[in-house]
Amino acid sequence: MGRGRVELKRIENKINRQVTFSKRRNGLLKKAYELSVLCDAEVALIIFSSRGKLYEFGSSGMSKTLERYQRCCFTPDQDNSLERETQSWYQEVTKLKAKYEALQRTQRHLLGEELGPLNVKELQNLEKQLEGALALTRQRKTQIMIDQMEDLRKKERQLGDINKQLKIKLESEGQSLKTIQGLWSCGAAAENNNFSLHPPHAHPMECDPEPVLQIGYHHYVQAEGSSVPKTMAAETNFIHGWVI
Repeated sequence: MGRGRVELKRIENKINRQVTFSKRRNGLLKKAYELSVLCDAEVALIIFSSRGKLYEFGSSGMSKTLERYQRCCFTPDQDNSLERETQSWYQEVTKLKAKYEALQRTQRHLLGEELGPLNVKELQNLEKQLEGALALTRQRKTQIMIDQMEDLRKKERQLGDINKQLKIKLESEGQSLKTIQGLWSCGAAAENNNFSLHPPHAHPMECDPEPVLQIGYHHYVQAEGSSVPKTMAAETNFIHGWVI
């Protein structure tokens, strides 16, 4: 006689519910073990009771099976995002490469190279670009020259001011020098006037001779018209040696 069909609903009786949980838990763990052995499958089973108690089974280890589960669940999305990012970068590199090549061609055209493949319209556009660049270059050159001229004018004004200051300084110093020279001239004139109040001798040789002591014989020359005898004059000038 077989068992009847069990209605799938919560068992209200606490004891019956606990007994049923234990039986079916053990059966489920047994079935998981049999599946892993018979089919060589990696099986992991996690059960929590109504009281929060944990029951688990892992044929290859619960941690290893969970890591494999995470890789299988989340890696595809990451791979897809990496692939999309790689594709985006590839497209960006392709665009930049095309722009770089276009800029190189434009530069060669501006330098007058590889103009053969260009048509009339492209040559006209190139001519307009060159004319615009030339006008901007001349404008910039003119502005730089104007700025330089303005700087030179400023320097000229500064040098002119410095020159005026130096001129004023030199004029004041020259006036002081003239004043000093005038004082020197007045002093020299006063000294000359004082010196003229004391006239010098007519001639140095005209000074009165100093008295001279005459020793020994001296030839006496008698002046004309003198009444003194010659012998007396000679004796008068002669001093005997024993007197000395």
